[in-house]
Amino acid sequence: LHTAWATCSRDITPVFTRALAFGDKVALVDRNGEHTYRDLLGRSLRLSRDICRVLECPSRDLKEERISFLCPNDASYVVAQWAAWMSGGIAVPLYRKHPVPELEYVIQDSQSALLIAAEEFVGKITPSAEKLGIPVLPLPRSGGDGSTSPAATEEGPLSSCSSWKDRGAMIIYTSGTTGRPKGVLSTHENVQAVTTGLVEKWEWKKEDVILHVLPLHHVHGVINKLLCPLWVGATCVMFPEFSAQMVWKKLLSSEAPRVSVFMAVPTIYAQLVEYYDEHFTQPQVQDFVRAFCQENIRLMVSGSAALPVPVLEKWKSITGHTLLERYGMTEIGMALSNPLHGVRVPGSVGTPLPGVEVRIASETLRDGARSYTIHAQGDENSTQVTPGLEGQEGELLVKGPSVFREYWNRPRDTADAFTPDGWFRTGDTAAYKDGVYWIKGRTSVDIIKNGGFKVSALEVERHLLAHPHIADVAVIGPPDMVWGQRVSAVVKLRKGEMLSVRDLKDWARDTMAPYAIPTELIVVEEIPRNQMGKVNKKELLKRFYPA
Repeated sequence: LHTAWATCSRDITPVFTRALAFGDKVALVDRNGEHTYRDLLGRSLRLSRDICRVLECPSRDLKEERISFLCPNDASYVVAQWAAWMSGGIAVPLYRKHPVPELEYVIQDSQSALLIAAEEFVGKITPSAEKLGIPVLPLPRSGGDGSTSPAATEEGPLSSCSSWKDRGAMIIYTSGTTGRPKGVLSTHENVQAVTTGLVEKWEWKKEDVILHVLPLHHVHGVINKLLCPLWVGATCVMFPEFSAQMVWKKLLSSEAPRVSVFMAVPTIYAQLVEYYDEHFTQPQVQDFVRAFCQENIRLMVSGSAALPVPVLEKWKSITGHTLLERYGMTEIGMALSNPLHGVRVPGSVGTPLPGVEVRIASETLRDGARSYTIHAQGDENSTQVTPGLEGQEGELLVKGPSVFREYWNRPRDTADAFTPDGWFRTGDTAAYKDGVYWIKGRTSVDIIKNGGFKVSALEVERHLLAHPHIADVAVIGPPDMVWGQRVSAVVKLRKGEMLSVRDLKDWARDTMAPYAIPTELIVVEEIPRNQMGKVNKKELLKRFYPA
């Protein structure tokens, strides 16, 4: 089986094809126990057979049919993902905390042929599936007792995949500055490029143990924290969700498997710092924490949003670790990273990862024609700067095997996302200075980064305008020490109406993702708009958040 998979596609092979070699090594520890690589492979093979049975596909190759799956943060997620890939399908992960309308949007927009749901979510999602006319395949709960019939792993070669390289692997939804979220389709080559780039740069090895506390519908949680360890035969300890107390307990535990790698978003580090300040007050406890982290943990990474330098400094004083900051996005995977060995410059995102080319450029319109000025261009080996333009801000552009194939079913958006000569436009402003790259923020004020989640201000406005008391609204993202940015709504209410943040939360709970619901309301008589009816959000921010 292993050779059938491995020989069929010149170097590009999904992670599950490597599992057989790791056999009885523990791949995953979750709330149900331990799961070996063999267990995961066996369960995935069985699910893949079920998928092909339900979709009446005797060839065992779904040829890029989409499979949506709703799983908690445990082994079932890996099983569903691997099974989708084994069946030649595209995996579309759903997020359990998203309200039903949002889940339905993803299932419908991706045109999924099947919905896989872990037992605990079958009730939540079945009515939607029936409404959309697609079958539901319930995923049986599995204990960590390795109850896998050995026969399962011996069965014939699955879709002997003429080539994995250009085949779609995964669609992850991301908020843009306009309209509804877009499905970012990455190929197996894209996924492997990001995975192997990080494995090389961060020196992943099979002895590593990573603690996983992030959502699994984002590149950070899926690739950096799950596929990297599974690629090398390491162990991933997965919590159902983040809890500061549980994370500290596990980070400081001598019980095997002992954590050696940790990655999180800045908000989580800020919350861990808060917990530390409250509970670890005695000097001897603090000394123990620092000594233990330095001795047992080899790498701590922060990403998904800018890391405030005070959090970086505080974390260093607590654990002795300078957090490694890196930069990526759904469309490009990871692109830039501070070094594993060598100086990590606070506030910077380092240099390009293996295989990635980056460019900082600004666009000018002359006589109706666009022209680009390139400030800097580089790869993992070096960066060339245009004389006189060192440190000048421009848009960050990216090229390389990790760059996605397309926005699902949106050819126009896909075309607009690239420059005429094929560079992906990140929409982030960057500068190259002192030998490293610096991200200066989103080019658009309509993208708010809250706790590592990308929130579209326009999407939030669209929801809020449906509220019976709201006449007009502008959503802005003031800076916040813990969350990076807060979601703040400037609203004009209908005559004689009142509205509190609590009322708004209760009202929005069923239709909006928890991280998108505003935590602040500013009530105004009139929202200032220009002749075009546009709100100048930079002005609004200055007015209400002068600091």
